[in-house]
Amino acid sequence: MSNGPTIDAERVIADLRELHARTGGADGAQRVCWTATWREAQAMLGELLAEIGVEPERDAAGNVWAFIEGEREPALALGSHLDSVPNGGWLDGALGVMAALGVLRAWAGAAERPPRSLTLIDWADEEGARFGRSLFGSSAFSGTLDSAQVHDLRDAEGASIGDVLAENDVSLDRVLDATAGQERLAAYLELHIEQGPVLEAEDIQAAAVGGCAGVERHRFRFSGQASHAGTTPMDRRRDAGLAAAQVALRIEKIGRGHGGVATTGSLAMHPGIPTAVAGEAELLVDLRHPNADELAAMLAEARTAAEEAASERHCEFESDYLWSIEPIPFDAELVAMARDACVEVTGSDRVLTSGALHDAAELARIAPAAMIFTPSIAGISHAKEEDTADSDLIAGIEAFGLLANLVLTI
Repeated sequence: MSNGPTIDAERVIADLRELHARTGGADGAQRVCWTATWREAQAMLGELLAEIGVEPERDAAGNVWAFIEGEREPALALGSHLDSVPNGGWLDGALGVMAALGVLRAWAGAAERPPRSLTLIDWADEEGARFGRSLFGSSAFSGTLDSAQVHDLRDAEGASIGDVLAENDVSLDRVLDATAGQERLAAYLELHIEQGPVLEAEDIQAAAVGGCAGVERHRFRFSGQASHAGTTPMDRRRDAGLAAAQVALRIEKIGRGHGGVATTGSLAMHPGIPTAVAGEAELLVDLRHPNADELAAMLAEARTAAEEAASERHCEFESDYLWSIEPIPFDAELVAMARDACVEVTGSDRVLTSGALHDAAELARIAPAAMIFTPSIAGISHAKEEDTADSDLIAGIEAFGLLANLVLTI
């Protein structure tokens, strides 16, 4: 189907295991972005690139690029992210980076240059685990990152994002200089684990991805009155915690009703002691849907539910916008080629929509993009138990290598 060199899938898996040995352990991956362990992961990537004679470079947002010159420009980009969530999985993000390295390694050892240049990209801070801003490096590259919006972000220890980036030789005021690299790209491909249960349930080893669902992320704040747990009658309480809990249950129903997903991943009550009614509460809300109108309806209904619960419990309600991204379809031609590659390797022509965020969503704003998914055992990700059978990894990696060779010819 393609005349390009064959990717060594077993070597890719070996690289992934070595990465986990150096940057993870019994509690899972520890490659949280902008930390020493993340820098160790990037150093290992540099060592592997040196083996094939490629010198990486960093852009203004901390993204790592590595080029192999081809017959034509601009380049086909392959990549994902090395950073992880705390105690995360060994494959999330890293699979796409090491598979991209596998493609570069195959061409570096070939007798001819690729039909067009190739670049590997390791996107910085895809997870947003430290400061809550997902897709940091890729959104800086696409130009959608607003540095003023993230300027005041702090991590759990109180360190400011500006100071932490500066420790990693990245200036928050100059991250949009990374957009200068847009002209170097012709298209973008990414391999990733599914992070869900669909492929395993359907016994599919690899599938094309048609696009990413849209996301609305907000903080709902409820203000009532803190009061004594023993002396405040039940009918005289202004319990912000119960208002937030009531809304959390309602938001679950909203997600189900629209065929999307809705998550309230954090509920914080203040003062947070057993002897006091909660006077204040904060609820983190994450809504996702592949259809923009449905996503907007979910958000409107969630806000209405919050306003009604606050009124019922004599509390005040405010909503803080955190982050959002619209549903983003991938390039139809590349998705079809990804499907063809999966059919060739696995016999399956399944196409999924991703409910998880990926750097490919930002890249799709400026260049044709597509993804391939490979299964996750029990659908588990963002946890130390995350895993994929070696046979499925090999199938996904080989389908990705085939897709890269197909796209190089167009």
